Amino acid sequence: MNSYRRPHRRGPVGALVSAIGSIFALIEIVHMLMLLFGVNSTNRLVSVITSLAESLALLFPGLFDTGNHELNIVVGYGLAAAFWLLVAGIVARVLGRF
Repeated sequence: MNSYRRPHRRGPVGALVSAIGSIFALIEIVHMLMLLFGVNSTNRLVSVITSLAESLALLFPGLFDTGNHELNIVVGYGLAAAFWLLVAGIVARVLGRF
């Protein structure tokens, strides 16, 4: 029996869903880094990313209180990023044949 498995190929719909999930996760990570490095919040680009990230973060920020502000940021927005990657991966796999 051959243990070689063909790599899983996604159709265009699965690839699109995967790309969108990756973009959402990237927005969360960029926002997390901006918070940690204390970027200028009055900048227009920072405002747009903050608005998007807070909408996409759902209920994850503030879900766990570690007692450390920086760690709370990493855990909250890191979980949101992981959530979007996981959900997009699952949906892309389901829709992958299309």
